[in-house]
Amino acid sequence: MLNIQIDLLSEEDTPVNVVPLGRSGIKTTEFLYGAGSIGGVGSPVATRGLGITADQGFERLIEAYELGIRGIDTADAYGGGESERTVGRWLSMHGTNDVLVQTKVGNVVEPDRVRVDLSARYIERQLSQSLTRLGCVDVCLSHAIDPETPIEETLTAFAAALQDGTIRAYGVSNVDAELLEAWLDGASRSGLPRPEIVQNGFNLLNRDDEHGLAGLIESEGLAYLAASPLAGGVLSDRYLDVAEPPPGSRIALAGDLQYPGMYSPANLARVARLRDLAGAAGISTAGLALAWLRHHPLVTAPIVSPSTDAQWQAVRDALTVPVDDQVLAEVSGIFSR
Repeated sequence: MLNIQIDLLSEEDTPVNVVPLGRSGIKTTEFLYGAGSIGGVGSPVATRGLGITADQGFERLIEAYELGIRGIDTADAYGGGESERTVGRWLSMHGTNDVLVQTKVGNVVEPDRVRVDLSARYIERQLSQSLTRLGCVDVCLSHAIDPETPIEETLTAFAAALQDGTIRAYGVSNVDAELLEAWLDGASRSGLPRPEIVQNGFNLLNRDDEHGLAGLIESEGLAYLAASPLAGGVLSDRYLDVAEPPPGSRIALAGDLQYPGMYSPANLARVARLRDLAGAAGISTAGLALAWLRHHPLVTAPIVSPSTDAQWQAVRDALTVPVDDQVLAEVSGIFSR
């Protein structure tokens, strides 16, 4: 086990701003650290052990905190539970007063597939397990769509967790506008607390939520968290000028499972144009992709998972390098559909 001293920082020491999570009454920072690579790459059994180790994850959590990030995103299924266990170990050393802890529930991981269970019984059981691992849970999200469990049952389960103080707010992930509207309508009909946070994959190569969902997010005053902000690293320059993804990279390890359709010749050609634009603007390629997200009206906070100095520098670039509206518009134009 690592023996590392964590230096506490004040808000004045960091360039990271504090933002509200919709109308939940909860605040966090404009970037969250995504712990989905600790012990694996996301939830599938096939990718366990392919991410970063628990000790490496511990170091990444420290680096995120030292930069000023005060939000952690994990899930009960990530790395077979290793992600939550590592986050919990870090929290027990650091304390939780200034760190938002967000987890997800619903993924049932089996050797040959991942299915979804958002029944009341499953949510109660898995939330109890997450609390044991993490020590506290501020926000819990449904991990994906469960077509078999009535939404009212899931809403009731989250309402019970709010009522007994297990969580402070809840939300949904991997939803479209139709499903989100069904959740909101179900909560209204039942007189139950509504979801306040939406987390979906969103980046320059995946802008589907700009159409339909964005209007609903805005009108309802919901928080929107952008997962996979760099599309597995495709929106950096690490995959440019090489014949194939480097061994150990996210695309090499889990491209088809976690980032389908992101790595392609057409997308790489657009990233090459992004690199040229970033160079002219004095910012890294990945930094410009993150800056575009940071300034996007839909996005409350991107969820980042850096592992190297260069990847952390991209987050710093997005926070500190001025990027004007004209450059952001040019970025949008490169990746318009």
